[in-house]
Amino acid sequence: MDKNNRIWAHPLALITIIVWGSTFIASRFMLDYFTPLQVMTMRFVIAYFILLLMRPKFMHIIWKDELIFLLMGLSGCSIYFIAENTALTITSTSNVSIIVASSPILTAILAHFFSKDEKIKSNTIAGFIIAFIGVAFVVFNGTFILKLNPIGDLLAFLSALSWAVYSLILKNVVNRYDNILLIRKVMFYGIMTSFPFLLIEGKPFNFNALTDPKLLISLLFLGVIGSGICYLTWNLSVRKLGIITTNSYIYVIPFVTMVLAAILLDEHITVIGILGAVFIILGVVITSSPKNLISEE
Repeated sequence: MDKNNRIWAHPLALITIIVWGSTFIASRFMLDYFTPLQVMTMRFVIAYFILLLMRPKFMHIIWKDELIFLLMGLSGCSIYFIAENTALTITSTSNVSIIVASSPILTAILAHFFSKDEKIKSNTIAGFIIAFIGVAFVVFNGTFILKLNPIGDLLAFLSALSWAVYSLILKNVVNRYDNILLIRKVMFYGIMTSFPFLLIEGKPFNFNALTDPKLLISLLFLGVIGSGICYLTWNLSVRKLGIITTNSYIYVIPFVTMVLAAILLDEHITVIGILGAVFIILGVVITSSPKNLISEE
């Protein structure tokens, strides 16, 4: 692959991650009035209709690929978010953040065994280790407390594994379908597979809360930007960089959340947190080295 043709994909992946890191702040505002499952479903619905407006047509598909889209909707949307949000109610936020941050490692392992052109290299391993240490520093931010909770921690791991599976499936279809139509399909099945959980939860939507401009803006940000646009930009990065390098940017999410929490929620940043940021950046740079990936033509 032409090196110059890949350069723009790195800042695109970084911008996507910055937005995803900020969605945690928007979600925090929403969760005072809606359940995590309700927030997740509403953002998928908004994303679907935004994508429909962007590309108001339906694609001609190979029908056996419907199962693939269903699996993508499950792994990249409903299971990922449900497992993560449920884990947050059972185990500590620190545990969830650390375990979910293992998704780039899990992605690399799956890609190594189930793809032909993305194999784990020494630089990949070194970068992952350094970035993961940085994530731990940022997550704990000077407070080193880790309490094991088997059920909650397993759910967090399921969330990380779910995203890794989504990434592997995405790699196989990202070049076969129009980007907007592909993500619209993913969002559709994300919505469909969320409905059974909504019925089980059985809690009414407090739509009156959306008269608060802060909540409405937060929801639109989550749906339009966080779920609609960012899934598209993520795909563009995957097309150019592959899933191992692109997923390494996930390590930046805790750092972005830490900075925004300090700005918007007056949370304190420690020297440990800053050191963690340095480790994350270093790890991502090492992982993103061209030596880590076999060129994808």
